[in-house]
Amino acid sequence: MFAATTQQTIALVVLIAAAIGWVVFLVANSRKAKPEVGSEIELAPNRKPYLDDEELEGPHLERVLLWGVLSLMVIGVGLPLYWVTEPNRQRGAVEYFDERLAGVTYHHGQPVGGGALFAATDEGGFNCAGCHGGMAAIGGEVPYTLTDPVDGSLRQVQWKAPRLDTATLKFSDDQLRDILVYGRPFSPMPAWGIEGGGPMNDQQIDNLVRYLHKLARDAGLTGADGIAKAQAISAEEVDAEIERLRSAGGDQPATMGAALFNLHCARCHTKGWSYNEPEAPGGGGFGPSLFNVESQFTNPDDHYDFVANGRQRGERYGENGQASGRMPYFINILTEEQIRAIVDYERSLRQGS
Repeated sequence: MFAATTQQTIALVVLIAAAIGWVVFLVANSRKAKPEVGSEIELAPNRKPYLDDEELEGPHLERVLLWGVLSLMVIGVGLPLYWVTEPNRQRGAVEYFDERLAGVTYHHGQPVGGGALFAATDEGGFNCAGCHGGMAAIGGEVPYTLTDPVDGSLRQVQWKAPRLDTATLKFSDDQLRDILVYGRPFSPMPAWGIEGGGPMNDQQIDNLVRYLHKLARDAGLTGADGIAKAQAISAEEVDAEIERLRSAGGDQPATMGAALFNLHCARCHTKGWSYNEPEAPGGGGFGPSLFNVESQFTNPDDHYDFVANGRQRGERYGENGQASGRMPYFINILTEEQIRAIVDYERSLRQGS
């Protein structure tokens, strides 16, 4: 549906008023018009013969006036029409350039669009697709070398890289830029921005963020319908993870809270989870330990709010906590029931549990 802006509404009113005015003017003048008598003065002998008075002040004048009226009508009608369509034109131009900057676009053989930057190395990109499961970024694995902190020995593991089609549902654009610029220390995710020591300038980082939004659009994960779809996908993943926990028979209970924690929280809060060597659930990794998290969130509702809505860098949370800005928010991909299940599970964690 066409939703008129204030500017467009004013333009339409002016256009309608102008059209009515011209119709009234033409009808009134056509009824009052009388044949002109013309001038009786003869042309001087030294002047070049021109139209006689009857022709000059009759058909010729009428033609000139007609063209003048038509020109004024073009201006009077054309400008409001242009004014009506200009907001849509500007919006379309923005969408065109955003789509172009998000897509697989090259300039003089160099990648400039987010898709081209995301592409594999052999396609001229920076190989984001190589780690994150191709151009659709549905998740993948990448070799990574770990260093033993005791004896310095090295060993290689397969690191699980996250899917990115839901990234814009869990992070703000500023959070995504921060992760892209500075990377994820002690993981295969390097710093890509110049400020973090990487090769990409601000425009390239912005184009990568645009590509992440494009991934969400292409997967149908935008708007209210997209949120519902993401929550449905999460529900399916939870069922599969609960079944895996039952089959594994480990220390973790086969509950919705434990399953959701593994799917959405363990990557950061359980050391070794990303390379299939998980230590104590919630014991800490990239994120802090969650043992006795009740001391950080004495009120369960504050705990829920933090998991659901997250915090931007520098914002306060819980008891004297200050956010790093890297904690995702889950309100767009999980239901309230699911988030409260995560909260209940985290509040039950104890060292050694």
